[in-house]
This record gives sequence, C-alpha cells and structure tokens, in this order.
Amino acid sequence: MTVNKQHDAGSLKRVIFCDFDGTITENDNIVAIIRHFNPAGWEAIVNDIVAQRKTIREGVGELFRLLPASMKREVVDYAISNAKIRAGFAELLQFCQDAGIEFYVTSGGIDFFVYPLLAPFGIPEEHIYCNGSDFSGEQIEITWPHPCEGECKTDCGMCKSSIIRRFPGDRYERIIIGDSVTDFEGAKLVDTVFARSHLILKCQELGLPFHPFETFHDVIQVLKLQEATT
Repeated sequence: MTVNKQHDAGSLKRVIFCDFDGTITENDNIVAIIRHFNPAGWEAIVNDIVAQRKTIREGVGELFRLLPASMKREVVDYAISNAKIRAGFAELLQFCQDAGIEFYVTSGGIDFFVYPLLAPFGIPEEHIYCNGSDFSGEQIEITWPHPCEGECKTDCGMCKSSIIRRFPGDRYERIIIGDSVTDFEGAKLVDTVFARSHLILKCQELGLPFHPFETFHDVIQVLKLQEATT
C-alpha cells in the first residue's frame, strides 16, 4: 500500500518535477548510448553509479569521456532515433495545463537528446533542466550548468533537490516523477512520489511513500483522485 505525505495542500500550487531518461522515455538514453557504442570499461562505471560508489557527475562524465568527440553525429543520431516516449506523456502535459499544475523536466540527461526529443511537446525551454555537452575536444565532455546548491552535497551533476528547494513547501505541493538514482534526493523532499524501477527500491529502502507507475496514464489517474479529495 502506498500513501502520500499529507499536509493541508488545498491552498498550495501544485508543481511537478519529472525525470526524463527512463521516465519520459521508456529507456535510459545515457546507458543505451554507451551500450550501443560499447567502449571498454563502461559496465563497471554504470554499476558504480547505480550502487552510489560514484557520484552521478563523476560517473556520467567518465562514461562520455570513453567516446571520441569525432563521433558526435553518430551519437546524436542514435540517441534521438533510439528513444521512445512513454505512453500518456502528451496527455499528462494537457492535464497539467488544464489543472493549472506547473510542469518542469528535471533531467540528468544531456542537452543533445533532451531538447530534440521534447521539442514536439511545446514545453518552455526555461522549464527544462538538463546537463550540457561539449564536443570541441578529443573526447565528449559533459557540462554541468545546474550543480548542487546549499544543502545538497551529493555531487548530483544536475541537482534536482536544489531546483525543488526553489519551490518552498509552504507555497507549493511538490510532486516528483522518476525512476533512478538521479531522483533519490528529490524524492526525500516532495509531497508525492511517482516511482518506477530503481526509485521504487530506494523508496522502499528509505521508507518513503510512493505511487508506482508504468505509463503516465497511471500518474494522471492518481492526480485526478488527489484533485477530487482536496
């Protein structure tokens, strides 16, 4: 049985922070890219990230440094053509618009695939947070325009908890939708967690309430129920 953290949310504005890789998309695009091009040593780095032996910034940076920058076109083309948007995403965006829920994409993914894949959905660019990329050197370098601030010391790379804290809990009912290690810290802060994959296991480990989901239709159903009971 999964339950929300409860407080008097009736007067609070709802805001969603939605992960991208493995959440908006059905697959983890970073892992898919690296697995496809298969540079030596990538498996150990991925395992270290998931097990939290390496920080996200360290691990993702190391993964992309395994690929030469001269492969930019192949990497970008593969990332965009390989990704599949999870069912119900467009409907969730329409529901949020109709219900007055602010929607932000908070992604540990990379700009060269996040922006093109989201372009058809009309999300304002200032509502999309992700990591950057630099192909000017010998290897692909990931850049980190949204680092950890203040209380977060986990070297997230793209720090979701720092962004969430910009929406104080006394003014916002905060909702996170995610699946993996990049969502762990943010899940500790919000009122409602929608989880799948690794995030389910982490919520269970930490004793955090959550709603499991497979498609965004599942998310809409719960949000509608919450709306009806506030």
